[in-house]
Amino acid sequence: MSKRILIAGGGYVGLYTALRLQRRLQRGEAEVTVVNPENFMVYRPLLPEVASGTLEPRHAVVPLRAVLKGTRFVAGRLTGVDAQRSVASVEPYAGPSLDLEYDELVLGLGAMSKLMPVPGLADCGIGFNSLAEAVYLRDHVLRRLEIASATADPELRRRALTFVFVGGGYTGVEALAELQDMAVDVLAGYPEIEATEMRWVLVEAMDRILTTVGEELAERAMRELAGRGIDIRLGTQLESAEGGLLQLSDGSKFEADTLVWVAGTRPQALVGELGLPVDERGRLVVDPTMRVEGTRNIWAAGDCAAVPDQEQGVSPPTAQHAVRQAEQLGDNLVADIRGRQAGPFRYRSRGEFVTLGKNKAVGEAFGRQLDGTLAWAARRAYYATQIPTWNRTIRVLGDWLVGMPYGHDVVDLGSREEPRGAFEEAAGR
Repeated sequence: MSKRILIAGGGYVGLYTALRLQRRLQRGEAEVTVVNPENFMVYRPLLPEVASGTLEPRHAVVPLRAVLKGTRFVAGRLTGVDAQRSVASVEPYAGPSLDLEYDELVLGLGAMSKLMPVPGLADCGIGFNSLAEAVYLRDHVLRRLEIASATADPELRRRALTFVFVGGGYTGVEALAELQDMAVDVLAGYPEIEATEMRWVLVEAMDRILTTVGEELAERAMRELAGRGIDIRLGTQLESAEGGLLQLSDGSKFEADTLVWVAGTRPQALVGELGLPVDERGRLVVDPTMRVEGTRNIWAAGDCAAVPDQEQGVSPPTAQHAVRQAEQLGDNLVADIRGRQAGPFRYRSRGEFVTLGKNKAVGEAFGRQLDGTLAWAARRAYYATQIPTWNRTIRVLGDWLVGMPYGHDVVDLGSREEPRGAFEEAAGR
């Protein structure tokens, strides 16, 4: 009888584990089911370029149904696990809850924004963890330029042209750098606005940005950002954001229409509700083979798990580590099914790249540090070849090649947030 493998989550862990199984399993060995609320996987390293408009949003995602041929896909959300009965509860888009039995369960539930108890943050802030947020931010920034160019109110103008990002890690630095680069590039279409009127602020609680990369690389990135007039506040925290009035721990206060919260992530809340062991940060406790502690048939990897790492204690939450964890996890599942011993996860980073806008980046690959256009081109080449399927690789390369000779597009499609607006207006509502 073939084994039933259930994979909860369609991110890096879910997709790459399923792909590994798809390649290695023999016919009839196992039935694989992937459960995810959306029928696509977001290739997150490309989100900053989605936000700046240099990449079509649909090209930064991988359609799960098209890629995982022979794998059952269920559009729904995991809501619970009965480890004793080996049954997972899933809530689909509509209709009653499903009970899915499994012989092996993989938890790749990812992470969510880690919010702090900052007054006003929940009302004013926006994250940068999803495709929708990246697309929204691009339209939002362009809308602020439209507001500033059309108003005679100096306070409204100053508020519209102030953009604050809280969190100086990968996500915060790349999102801010790409959006600031886009905003400066499109100013030729806004003769009413001077570049010096825009205020871009990066707030970081630590004494340096990009703490997961080498100090020299982080310093290069900071020099690039500072040279573009970006206000970097190190050792500083956001204390309040009520009514759009931002108060920082260094005593400064100013109003801003744009507050992007990118100060870290935490495992999905469901992880702590499954009755499985978690560490002090809410991550599932797993052994080196990624089997959840105290279980025989539950595995976990990615941002929701504390995967042991020989060099750093616990694997960092990066895309390249998640992909390699998933591939090892797929191999371990095949070994377990065939009665063999599962192997431990081991991986050494091949390098790091940080995009800072068009033709701008810093990076380190195989011990060599790069910056400027060379780092930017190397980063693009790497990610274009890493995104699953040649279909997506060609689409991404096409976007980049077509866009290279031209500037950023100034089209604001924010009206898509209210798609029934025109219809309701016609109906007299």
